[in-house]
This record gives sequence, C-alpha cells and structure tokens, in this order.
Amino acid sequence: MTTTFATRGKRRTDTNGDTNLKPFLLRRKSCKNPNVNHKINDESVLNVQHRLEISSENPCIGKENPKERHKIYAWTPPGVSAEKVDEYFAQLPNHKVPRWKTPGEKYREAQLLLQLPKQDLALAYCRHLDRQHYRSFEDFVNIRNEIALDIAYVREYLDRQNECAKCRGTMLKGDVAVIAPKFGESVAWHPACFCCSTCDELLVDLTHCVKDRKLYCERHYAEQIKPRCAACDELIFSGEYTKAMSKDWHSSHFCCWQCDESLTGQRYVLRDEHPYCTRCYEQVFSNTCDECGKIIGIDSKDLSYKEKHWHETCFLCNKCRVSLVDKPFGSKAEKVYCAGCYDAAFASRCDGCNEVFKAGTKKMEYKGHQWHEKCFTCSVCRSPIGTRSFIPRDNDIYCTTCYEQKFATRCIKCNQIITAGGVTYRNEPWHRECFSCTNCGSSLAGQRFTSRDEKPYCADCFGELFAKKCTACSKPITGIGGTRFISFEDRNWHNDCFMCAECNISLVGKGFITDGPDILCPECAKQR
Repeated sequence: MTTTFATRGKRRTDTNGDTNLKPFLLRRKSCKNPNVNHKINDESVLNVQHRLEISSENPCIGKENPKERHKIYAWTPPGVSAEKVDEYFAQLPNHKVPRWKTPGEKYREAQLLLQLPKQDLALAYCRHLDRQHYRSFEDFVNIRNEIALDIAYVREYLDRQNECAKCRGTMLKGDVAVIAPKFGESVAWHPACFCCSTCDELLVDLTHCVKDRKLYCERHYAEQIKPRCAACDELIFSGEYTKAMSKDWHSSHFCCWQCDESLTGQRYVLRDEHPYCTRCYEQVFSNTCDECGKIIGIDSKDLSYKEKHWHETCFLCNKCRVSLVDKPFGSKAEKVYCAGCYDAAFASRCDGCNEVFKAGTKKMEYKGHQWHEKCFTCSVCRSPIGTRSFIPRDNDIYCTTCYEQKFATRCIKCNQIITAGGVTYRNEPWHRECFSCTNCGSSLAGQRFTSRDEKPYCADCFGELFAKKCTACSKPITGIGGTRFISFEDRNWHNDCFMCAECNISLVGKGFITDGPDILCPECAKQR
C-alpha cells in the first residue's frame, strides 16, 4: 500500500491547437454508475441531426424511409429503400441491429449516450463549466461542427468496384456502402466497418467526426482536443486541472471516494482503483495492532500472522519482549514468542535424538511420534526417509528396500523375495516358477504331483521312477487320484487290468487261479 500526491497540470497544445491527453470515462463518487447505466430520456433518441442542431448537405438527410421499416427498426438510414435497409442491417452484428424491443435497440440507446454526450453538444448541459470559459466552449462547438462533425449516408448501389476504407476488403459494384462526404464521394465503407478509430464501436446513426483523415465518435474526437474530467465526464476548458491515477480531473473533482473531500495537492491511497484520503483509508481499511490496540496507519508497516496485525515496533516476544521482526518465532494460545522462549516453554522433543523442535524447524510425524527431518531415518541403513515411502514394524521404521531385505518372504528354492503369487508346500514358500518337478523341471503349480523323500515329482516322472508296474499293461501304478490296484505275491495289476487271460472277465473280488504268468477264472482253469 502506497500513498500518492495528486498534481496540477496545464493543457499541452500541439501545433494544430489539439491536446495530447488520454481519454477517460469515469463517474464521481456521488454517482458510482457509468453513463451507460443511466436511463435515456426521450430527448436522447430524437432524430440525431436535431439533437446535434446541425444542418447537413448529405443527399439523403431529410428524406423519409418507408413507414413499414419504422415498425421494425428504431432507426434506419434515411432515404434508403426497404429492401436496401434490410440489406444494410444484414451486414451488422445481429446484437447491434436496432430492432424494436431487442438488445440491438438497447445497444443503440447506450451508444447515443456514450458517443454523443449532451455536455459536449450544448452549454445548457454543462454543470461544471465556469462562466469565464463559456466562450471557449462555444468556440469549440462551432469549430467542431464546422470542420469535423457530420452524418454519413448509405448509398444503395456502388457504381463501381471499390475498396473499404477500413478493412481494405473489396466492395463490388452494386453493393450497399456507407459514404462520409468529408472524405469525398469515392471513399466507402462496409456498413459493419463504419466505426470509431478509438473505441471501434459502430458510429451511432452514422454520426461521426473527422480528424487527420480518421473517423471518431464525438466523445473520442473531443478528448483529442480537450481533456475530460474522470469525475463529471465534462470537457475541461480551464488552464489548470488535476492529473492523478493516469487520468484528468477538474481540480475540485478529484475527491476522496469516501468523504468527497478534494485530494488535489493531497496524499491519497488507491484501493480497488478508487482514491481515498489518508484519514478515510485508515478509518475504513487499516487494521488494529494486537499489541497496543491502535490503528496501524498508512505510514506504519503492518506485520500480520494468522489474522493478527502488529505495528513493526509492537511485534515482540510475549515473554522476553525482544523484537521478532525478521526472526523465527513460535505461536501458542494466540501469543507469539521468540525461538528461545518458545522452545524453553512449549517445544516438543524428537523421538530420535530427544532434542527440542526449535521454532520454524520442520517436523516429521507418524502415529503420535515425531522426529526432526534428519532423525527420521531407516532403522537398518540409517538413511533419511524424508517424503519417501516407508514401512513401520513394531517401534521401528524401515525404508522399503531394507524392509524387504529383512522381513519379506523368500522362495525356499532361489532365496529371492516373493513379490506376488507364490506357492506353499510343506509350510514353505516357493515362487510358482520355482515349484517344479525334481526330475524334469516342469512347473507343478496348479498341477497334480506327489513326493518322494520330501521332493515333489510330476505324476509322469514319479510313475517312471518309483511306481510299481502293472503285470498286464506294464504301465506304472501311481495311485494318483485314488486309483485302486490288485497285488498278489510279487505281481501288481490295475483294477481294470485284473482279468481272466482267457475270457477277459474281471476277477476283482473273485476267486482266481494262477497258471504261470496268467491268471484264470475257475471255469477257464478247468478247461485248460
């Protein structure tokens, strides 16, 4: 927050008698709405040449338009046929076409007030013009009306191809065009291009001023000739005026936004782009010091912490009264303390080194425990964890690498950590790829297997290596899946293979007779 002095200025004039001052449009405190927000009275929407009280030599001025067009539009270019009126408006942005009871009508009304301010047009509307400057105002109006102000007209048909004076686009023969007589009959504009060189708005009802071969609305033309007061919106004709906030003001109009007292030659403070005298600013916006209870004025430095404010000289340790400006401090129960007093009275201690946490020190916290940043380390490798991932176990903290090395499940075969999807066999962990047949090495995960001497084998390898062989089919009898078999003396058969050698009936659960390597049912044994 800084204060500024308003300065007086004198109008600077170039060799053509024109001022070089920047245009503005603001309102004084007593009316905080811009001109465009005020309702326009009936006088504001009269035929524009009557409003301006000027005559024109334009060929179309004074000619009536078809009555049916006036039922549709609030204004139409004079002397133009109904067909061409529609063609003219078709080239304008839709929201700027002045149809009755549409945004276009409101736009035209607002532009009449903005582009043709009444206080620029007639002395009767100047509320703040001193009598001694009446003559200067009349001279300004007369010269402007004579050399600059005019009303353009719409030519229904171009008689030849032309170039738009603004956009430089091609205008074809027969096109509707706007003609400004002060530029000559050969210079033409597209309807949507007939705009003020400063504000780039459509020139309302084709009313314009000309300066240095450029088009202007009356407002922005006048502001090139005279400075305009940012408060009352009137042109300034006095030799002295105030320059402040990059704007021009009547000396009596640059006022405090709160109390309306003049700020000319006085200190002021800007807040939300409005000026305030120092007294009002302090009353409305300044904070109260938490220590002494006095206002922190514009000449004092305002120090703040957690919505509390102090004068620079009042920002002291609550215990030892040393200044805390540009020093570390701590806060407890809405009071501030220097680092030493805070540590001695309130500081907690690190669970790693048991030292206190000094004011401003970064603290790492986890489940009721707290450490200095440098003390929050892995219990194994002692490297600081900081913001990295960690794993707690009992009362210790581990980095992920050390935790895996120390506690992670390892494969009984390869001794590497099992990160996902292992297999348990005889209460021991295996990688799925490591749990394989002892003989052929094929994976047993999800497969049938059996064991021998506490080693796993797939069914095929177990049968080949260790299973009994069926006397009939010579295939191994593994017993996997609940297979039943017959054993007699030193011979073995699958249940399905235990049949009479002659008639092939099953002998399971029946009497049988052996005849060398064969087994026979009793009937076949008699025949043999």
